[in-house]
Amino acid sequence: MNNNKASKFLPYGQQTIEDDDIESVIHVLQSDYLTTGPKAEEFEKALSSRLGVKEAIVCGNGTHALHLACMAANIEVGDAAIVPTMTFLATANAIRYCGAEVIFADIDPQTGLLTPDILRQVIAQNKGKNIKAVLPVHLAGQSVDLQEIRKIADQNNLKVIADSCHALGTTYKGHEIGSCTYEDFATYSFHPVKTIAMGEGGAVTMNNSEIADRLRKLRSHGMIPKPDLGPWIYEMPELGYNYRASDIHCALGLSQLKKLDRFIQRRKELAALYDELLKPLAPIIKPPKRVPSCDPAWHLYTVRIDFDQIDIGRAELMDRLKEKGIGTQVHYIPVHTQPYYQAAYGTQNLPGAEQYYSQILSLPLFPAMKEEDVHFVIKSLEEILIK
Repeated sequence: MNNNKASKFLPYGQQTIEDDDIESVIHVLQSDYLTTGPKAEEFEKALSSRLGVKEAIVCGNGTHALHLACMAANIEVGDAAIVPTMTFLATANAIRYCGAEVIFADIDPQTGLLTPDILRQVIAQNKGKNIKAVLPVHLAGQSVDLQEIRKIADQNNLKVIADSCHALGTTYKGHEIGSCTYEDFATYSFHPVKTIAMGEGGAVTMNNSEIADRLRKLRSHGMIPKPDLGPWIYEMPELGYNYRASDIHCALGLSQLKKLDRFIQRRKELAALYDELLKPLAPIIKPPKRVPSCDPAWHLYTVRIDFDQIDIGRAELMDRLKEKGIGTQVHYIPVHTQPYYQAAYGTQNLPGAEQYYSQILSLPLFPAMKEEDVHFVIKSLEEILIK
């Protein structure tokens, strides 16, 4: 690697696909099942075993998972649910798919996470609404304070649907995120930039087998076979969706899940190196602020940059890093500022989210990175920011 440009482009995130992953997919392609079949069931069992949870429902992507969880919580027209605005669009959209209203919550400007105090304030400010659930978001691999959020939810008769798409492998107070120790439901994404990849894939976890059986029907149009009435007969008692995951995707997911601990360890090593190398750039650039009681499986490495102290804006910084072969991204644009939600709810003042959004930048982080790549990213930042 030369001093001015990466030897190859470093995206902010990237899947790690190895020969055994490819072989697992080839095996399915040569089998009798391509769509949902034995590999889907095998993946569900492997995931639930890993997380220490009773049930895992695999589906087509993380958005499907969120929508299924909201249906499981019986969220419908006339209801509302609380969503932190610092998340991907899907967290809020899943509520709207059910016909319910979204109540956006602010976040901690240093971590990007929903806090118990903010949740209490939002509930108090919306007493007249039929709030059915809260959807806390574990961001970049760090978890919210689930125990306290559970207490608040119980006090207000709310379901807890944890958006855990960034947190596969993260532990909170010794429990795996997704074990549903504190959550009613946890949802996952296995998009290529996530900790494990299925191409596209998602899952919902829970400890209620009756609800799990319902979700398995809802992910396949709501159909229930009725062989006693005839071998071809099925009924649809409620509206479902085509949210199935194929055996092709699940075979890849199974192979990747076996490597989860290795992937997590590498992400932790890279994050620790970033932490160390960023020290000379403080306070202009701050590493992610750690939250207590959480051992994160880093999905993203998101720094906070004080752009008021430098003479370059974020867009220009991203462009100049790209010229050097370094990809970056912003996670996320606060959802309440999107045109659809502004049209629905008007302009909202959520200062914590605005402050966090104004500073954040996600740097490259994925298991195939080398230590020299991290050194190159930090050296490039120094060259651009330190005159």
